[in-house]
Amino acid sequence: METVLSGIRPTGNLHLGNYFGAVKNFVKMQDEYNCYFFIADYHSLTTHPTPGDLHGNVKQVLAEYLAAGLDPEKATLYVQSDLPEIAELYLFLNMNAYMGELERVTTFKEKARKQPENVNAGLLTYPSLMAADIIIHKADKVPVGKDQEQHLEMTRTFARRFNRMYKEDYFPIPQAFNFGEQLVKIPGLDGSGKMGKSEGEGNAIFLSDDPKVIRKKVMRAVTDSGPTEPNQQKPEAIENLFTILKVVSKPDVVSYFDDAYNSCNIRYGDLKKQLAEDIIQFTEPIRERIISLSQNDDAISKAARIGAEKARESARKTIREVREIIGFRPF
Repeated sequence: METVLSGIRPTGNLHLGNYFGAVKNFVKMQDEYNCYFFIADYHSLTTHPTPGDLHGNVKQVLAEYLAAGLDPEKATLYVQSDLPEIAELYLFLNMNAYMGELERVTTFKEKARKQPENVNAGLLTYPSLMAADIIIHKADKVPVGKDQEQHLEMTRTFARRFNRMYKEDYFPIPQAFNFGEQLVKIPGLDGSGKMGKSEGEGNAIFLSDDPKVIRKKVMRAVTDSGPTEPNQQKPEAIENLFTILKVVSKPDVVSYFDDAYNSCNIRYGDLKKQLAEDIIQFTEPIRERIISLSQNDDAISKAARIGAEKARESARKTIREVREIIGFRPF
C-alpha cells in the first residue's frame, strides 16, 4: 500500500474551502492508502516565532480534523513536534543543502520581502524541514498546492542527493498527488478570489461558525443589481455564490435559482437565505462534533498519543537506518 503524507498548519480554523479542497479527500484516502497527516507546529515558527497560544491552536486543529472525519485508527494523525526524529533528519538534510538553492526558492523570496524584519534561518531552510517531514516516513505521494510544488521538487532533489552521496538507493522519490479527481475550489464571499481567513473574516465560512454568524456572512456576500438579459453570463461574484450553492444544496434548488437568474426573475435575498440555511444544514453536524471534541481533553490527548506512537515507530526506523548509512554507529 502506497504511503501518502500531508501537513496541516496550526493557524486558522477549517472553512468550506479547506473541506472541499482537501479534507473531504483525506477522509476518503484513509481507506485506500497508508496515510500520515501531521500538524506542522515547527513550520509555523518560521513566520510566527512567538505564537500567542501554540498549544491551543494545535488542539483546535486536532478537534476540527477529527470532527471532519479523520480517524486516528485508520490514518496516522500526529503533531510534528512530537517526533524529535524530524529535527534530526532536518539537520542531516541541511548539511547537504546549498545556500544558493535555498535562496532561490520563490516562497522564501516572497516572505523575505513581506517580513524583512524576520528573515530567519528557519524560513530559509523551510524546504529542508518539509523534506524531512516527507521522507521520514518514506512517503510515495504528497498532496500539494501550486505554492508548494517547488518545495516538493526540492524534496525530490534532497532525496536523490542523499541516495547519491551515500551510494544507497534508500529514500523513494515522492510524487505530487492530485486525489485522482478535479478538486472543488470554493470561492470567497467577497466577490472574487478564494475562500480563506487571510482574505478577511467575512470572506470565509468556517466549519465552527454558528448559524447566526453564517447567516450574517452570507447576507453580506457581494452581489450586483441583477441580470438584465435572459441567459446572460453570470459575473464572478454571482458565479461564486452558485459554486457554493452547488456543493451544499440539492440539485433542484440549484436548478430553481439558475432558472430564476436566466429568466431575470432572481431575487438575491432569497438566494442568500436559501444558501445560508443549506450551509448551516451541511456544517451543523461537524460543528457539533468540533464543540464536543474541543471540550473533551481526554479524546484529543488520546488521538494525539495514538498518532505520535504510530508515527514514532516509522520515524525511529528511518533515523536508525539513516545514521547507519551516514556512519553514525555506537561503539
